[in-house]
Amino acid sequence: MAQIEIRLPKMGESVTEAVITNWLKEVGDTVEMDEPLVEVATDKVDNELPSEAAGVLVKRLFEKDQTVQVGEVIAIIATDGDTSEPVAAPAADTTSAPAAAEAVMNTVAEVAGEVSALDKNGPSGKFYSPLVRSIAEKENVSMVELENIQGTGANGRVTKTDILSYLDNRGTAPVSAPAATPSTNGVVTPALDKPAPAPAAPKGPNVVVNPGDEIIEMDRMRKIIAENMVLSKQTSPHVTSYVEADVTNIVNWRNKVKKQFEQREGEKITFTPIFIEAIVKAIKDFPMINISVDGTNIIKRKDINVGMAAALPSGNLIVPVIKNADRLNLVGLTKSVNDLANRARQNKLKSDEISGGTYTITNVGSFGNVMGTPIIPQPQVAILAVGAIRKMPAVIETPDGDFIGIRHKMFLSHSYDHRVVDGALGGQFVRRVADYLEQFDANREF
Repeated sequence: MAQIEIRLPKMGESVTEAVITNWLKEVGDTVEMDEPLVEVATDKVDNELPSEAAGVLVKRLFEKDQTVQVGEVIAIIATDGDTSEPVAAPAADTTSAPAAAEAVMNTVAEVAGEVSALDKNGPSGKFYSPLVRSIAEKENVSMVELENIQGTGANGRVTKTDILSYLDNRGTAPVSAPAATPSTNGVVTPALDKPAPAPAAPKGPNVVVNPGDEIIEMDRMRKIIAENMVLSKQTSPHVTSYVEADVTNIVNWRNKVKKQFEQREGEKITFTPIFIEAIVKAIKDFPMINISVDGTNIIKRKDINVGMAAALPSGNLIVPVIKNADRLNLVGLTKSVNDLANRARQNKLKSDEISGGTYTITNVGSFGNVMGTPIIPQPQVAILAVGAIRKMPAVIETPDGDFIGIRHKMFLSHSYDHRVVDGALGGQFVRRVADYLEQFDANREF
């Protein structure tokens, strides 16, 4: 009976590890090819991982709530065959199943030995993920400093966000370990002078729980959203510019073509792909809005990848990304928007489908809101909120004079990072988006 090693696959850009959240199969259970085997969570999305082989689950190398690195073996499945040697998926291995497990443990031990001062667990017993340890080593963060960082993860665990936030406020001088001094009895003891503790994460006000109040713990996704929103406000000085756009031509055109569009394309056309089309045009006019900040460097993005915020049935928020949106026509944008929105609601997005965004749009108007002040998704530098489309009385200028008419209008709210986007660029960009919306050809073909 052959044995197949199931490894944690690559799960998208910048994703190096995942947490096992639930095993869907117990040891001894029969597993079919592509049948969901385990649920994992990254800092971006939750995923069900399908089995790469059919057979019997004979070993699980990680349990629930443990962190796994991309490429590590997480399980072994025994299949029918002529050999008893375990086989790595997809390449073959020549060791037995027990030997394979032992080899995995030896490899982990070797890696742990190389981590030296930054061990898997600190002196206090705190767990530090490989990603956090790697950042700490790269930035010369001592174990003393690491132990003093206030973790916001589960059980006080230090997350990537925690250590990056600490580094932003740390300055250039690392905190050293306390000097050792001999005592009168010859025993070496630590010096009394202790290093200054790391800046503590800001704490909210004390909340009094009254009789009858219900306490609801945040789920994992809500905790991540909270961390990311706080990080963004701490990183980017937000400025918001507003423009009102007349979208009467768009409303009339959509009303005219939506039945024909659905019959021909099998898709319902919404306003979102039309808004994205205008955003892409404006980004080409103002490419310095399609950037990221890396320290004192500005990274000017070549690709235009537009994220679109989507509300989930759970009440949480996720931002799937339309990659290379500038290469899609209106039909292509419509199909991409509908596909990503539908799979977002079904929790079927892949990690790489919610990463790599360079600019984001959020539709606050879908909830009847007139405007909003959105928070920038890092490491982007801007985000556009589109408000509700409303019928409004407006002055219409014609060659024969001005008159009052009923028009469809909406507000655009553009939040941008004032470190690199000044009011001129931020205001001109949102005005250009509005111009493209107002100049929409009501007689165009789709």
